Amino acid sequence: MTDPDPNTAAAKPLAGIRVLDLTNVLAGPFACHQLAHLGAEVIKVEAPGRGDLARQLGADPELNAAGMGVSFLAQNAGKKSVTLNLKHPKGKKILKALVRGADVLVENFRPGVMERLELGPDVLRGENPRLIYCAISGYGQDGPWVDRPAYDQIVQGVSGVMSITGDADSAPLRVGYPMADTIGGLTAAMAICAALNAPERGCAIDVSMLEAVLATMGWAVSNHLIAGVAPGAHGNENTTSAPSGAFRCKGGLVNIAANKDEQWQALARHLGLAALLNDPDYATREARKANRYALRDLIEARLAAKSPRDWARDLNALGVPAGPVMEVPEVLDHPQIADRGLVAGFEQVPGVDRPVRVLRPGLKLDGAPPSVDDPPPSLGADAQEIYGALGYDAAALADLKAEGVI
Repeated sequence: MTDPDPNTAAAKPLAGIRVLDLTNVLAGPFACHQLAHLGAEVIKVEAPGRGDLARQLGADPELNAAGMGVSFLAQNAGKKSVTLNLKHPKGKKILKALVRGADVLVENFRPGVMERLELGPDVLRGENPRLIYCAISGYGQDGPWVDRPAYDQIVQGVSGVMSITGDADSAPLRVGYPMADTIGGLTAAMAICAALNAPERGCAIDVSMLEAVLATMGWAVSNHLIAGVAPGAHGNENTTSAPSGAFRCKGGLVNIAANKDEQWQALARHLGLAALLNDPDYATREARKANRYALRDLIEARLAAKSPRDWARDLNALGVPAGPVMEVPEVLDHPQIADRGLVAGFEQVPGVDRPVRVLRPGLKLDGAPPSVDDPPPSLGADAQEIYGALGYDAAALADLKAEGVI
């Protein structure tokens, strides 16, 4: 642990914080990705010989074979990497030594694994009472499903997310990216940042991906809890208002959210549908909701003349929220993203034969996007620095490697 530089404290609020990242694949690495960009020193502790499974995952087989898969590159920039066999007595000893100098430890093993290794939160907080120990799992550290393995799609299914994604013909559908993992990671990062601000540091954080996802479904879940209405699959329709959803136009779809009466009135007049303003079928919010599909047909007939981008430009100028439905490459190339610094570039990455572009967190601090200086690390790249600081010289490290400890 080091004192933060006051000149970088605003841009790096977690400067001086050391995080041990024992996580794999996505939820845990994504949590630690946020912490690294906020200034923490993140040490990725990986299994000898293979490392994080994400090193073998992604759309490029050559990178997977090199142990630098796209899935790994996406959320490990700025971290340091060491290898450590937590089953070996010497590996346990080294982890405890690392814990004594750390502020946070994050793991996403199945519940009970760390206890069986005799490295659970009680043991490690015995080494460092100020340690913030964060465990991320599919269902939490207790309950009838505690022993079940969980992956993103499993959690999407049991949480009800899939049941409300799509429409009457297509649901249930998986959301098109690993949202359960990502929400679990964000929840963990939020909890860790809060725990770092506690007057008395030191706690055990239990993040359930299932509960984290349900917590973000507040509007849909509350319709059931409060109004007694079970959430359903409504496709691209916003069930709270109309007209609000995705509408066909020339060459694609445009999202329109005329959620306020004044927005609906401006939209109707602009589309030449002013007569509907006095029609009892469309005069009130509840009437428009009840007749949303007939209203959609009337609106889409007028939208057919122009493209999604043209309609978005025209409607936004009138104060009616609208936007074209875009594909990922389109939005990444758009100045709204390209000019704000969300995408970081690394010209040289160890073990990778090309420049690498990855995403930073979606925020700015004092006008600047959080960033890290170093690219994603090769497996075990920082052993000399990290273990050397614990007193292990080159000969000792060679012995540890020969014994399968690192």
